[in-house]
Amino acid sequence: MSKLKEGDKAPNFTAKDQNGNTVSLSDYKGKNVILYFYPQDNTPTCTNEACNYRDNYQSLISKGFEVIGVSPDNEKSHKKFETKFTLPFTLIADTDRSIVEAYGLWAEKTTFGRTYMGVLRTTFVIDKKGVIKKIIDKVESKNASQQVLDALK
Repeated sequence: MSKLKEGDKAPNFTAKDQNGNTVSLSDYKGKNVILYFYPQDNTPTCTNEACNYRDNYQSLISKGFEVIGVSPDNEKSHKKFETKFTLPFTLIADTDRSIVEAYGLWAEKTTFGRTYMGVLRTTFVIDKKGVIKKIIDKVESKNASQQVLDALK
């Protein structure tokens, strides 16, 4: 699949959330969505990012955004993550990586000289019509929500 870019229609998906509910991106038509992809629940950087969205959640909601996190972790892992950090938003279990792959975010990564396949931490801001308005691929986990707002100025 070719790399998504701003102005493209966001790929729809249907998957389970942390509560076992079936969720589709199309359920959010008519709303602005912050769709953020992260590698793994309960890791330091991913926790910082999720908690930043949590801490600024009411402000984001008041500005008309919905927040959705996506990682390859399963529903049970997401539920523990949600509970441990009191996360007020939807976490999608993409265990088969179909959503990650549809968004072009399953790629080779290198950490400490080790090369492996993993999720590229990326945020998509999707408008009410399902069009990608902004793509943030250099996410600052402790400042993720402000990055979104700054990108839209």
